[in-house]
Amino acid sequence: MISGGHAAEVVQPGAVRVRRALLSVSDKRGLVDFARGLSELGIEIVSTGGTARELSEAGIGTRPIDEYTGFPEILDGRVKTLNPRIYAGLLAVRSKPEHIATLAEQDIEPIDLVCVNLYPFERTASRRGVSTEEVVENIDVGGPTL
Repeated sequence: MISGGHAAEVVQPGAVRVRRALLSVSDKRGLVDFARGLSELGIEIVSTGGTARELSEAGIGTRPIDEYTGFPEILDGRVKTLNPRIYAGLLAVRSKPEHIATLAEQDIEPIDLVCVNLYPFERTASRRGVSTEEVVENIDVGGPTL
């Protein structure tokens, strides 16, 4: 049994049962309604700092990303989703028993759905008078990787 109450199971190719979703968004428009729908379907929501705060304020429970990974968000939130537990949870082929066995051996919970949007890099970088520091702050590495 993988912690969190949901064992990974072998499923037929193309079939996905969504039990766990990772939400990490910069633009939070529509987030609360989307997450509420997931929650009403019984889907566990794992989320990063700002996303978790937004959902918590709306009364939607989430599991912090650092609880899922066992590793804290670091460098002012710059490193939060870049973690092998997340990528194994996303990339395991559910129809391969050996992948499911590896998840179980490593106590990694599968992630079935990802909702992410990226920092507004282009909009920020094209603003007149923007500082190099502000442009650098809008470079997103983890989001595109997901």
